[in-house]
Amino acid sequence: MLRIHFTSHDLQNIRIASQPDPLWELVCSVCRLQTGQGRLDFGDWRGSAHHRLRSDPVVHRSLQLLRTLIPAAGYIPDFLTPPNTGAELAEGLEQVRGTPRGQLNDEMMRLAESRPIPNWTRSLGLGRVGLHSLTGALATYHGALLRPYWPTIRTAVGNDVSQRAHALLEGGTQTLLQGLHPLARWNSPVLEVDYPVDRDLHLQGRGLLLVPSYFCWRRPTALADPELPPVLVYPVPKVPIDVARATENGVVRLLGRTRAAVLTEVANRRARTTSEVAEAVRISLPSVSYQISVLRDGGLVTSRREGKYVLHAVTPLGLRLLGAGIPVAAEPLGGGRAAQPAT
Repeated sequence: MLRIHFTSHDLQNIRIASQPDPLWELVCSVCRLQTGQGRLDFGDWRGSAHHRLRSDPVVHRSLQLLRTLIPAAGYIPDFLTPPNTGAELAEGLEQVRGTPRGQLNDEMMRLAESRPIPNWTRSLGLGRVGLHSLTGALATYHGALLRPYWPTIRTAVGNDVSQRAHALLEGGTQTLLQGLHPLARWNSPVLEVDYPVDRDLHLQGRGLLLVPSYFCWRRPTALADPELPPVLVYPVPKVPIDVARATENGVVRLLGRTRAAVLTEVANRRARTTSEVAEAVRISLPSVSYQISVLRDGGLVTSRREGKYVLHAVTPLGLRLLGAGIPVAAEPLGGGRAAQPAT
């Protein structure tokens, strides 16, 4: 059981990541590849990944390297998922390369206490060469096994964030935390989370970042080091990859190709101008204006004026219609990890 202890200040400082974190998704997905569990949620992706691994030795070597640091269950070094990386993989990799040597040594020693690790891992704490090799493997793995499916991941996370945002606006932080059930139980001022080890995490005014994740499975996970910025990663409802493609085709059949393209483009950013949408989908301004007006009348987008611009954004209904398979960015809500369990 993980017990997260809140102060009144912490309750005012709960944030939700508005987009999937590339490194958290990567770490969780490596865990998923090492078991056959979650077949309904991950079976198609896992099958595609194994086919790529068999046919591409570079990707296969990258996974072999990563598996030495990311077991299916047990301790995973925190430096693989640094805080405040945002939605860009490049930012996260830069933070991994800049991990302080003391943190690297401490975390690699802890990993070595839990399982045998190969000799090459010693290079991580001796200089930047080892870290560059590691981040190269992270980038290769992400590009081959996650990037092709990122639209599905973004949409699933966006749908969840939209629902959490609504709960926060309607009922405040108490309602938000209560809404994490059955993944967690809110017994004020403590959030109780099913966890493979027994521990207490005292936020002590630092607040909590909630990170919705596609590849997180069955129960939340957190960083192992209680001194790091507190994070709770939790699983979101999933649409398997092949179903996601069918959903995308269904939206086109329902709305028509042009209108579906406009809705998708509006959803790609938090706010788009009419000109930006027209340029992206390569149709005229009058046509885009008409399509947006129809989508707005249907409750799928909203429009607001800021100065000389009219900005358009997707609504929760629009997100639900898109379902999965189309990239969506969700509205932000404000400004010792155990490994992802194999059970």
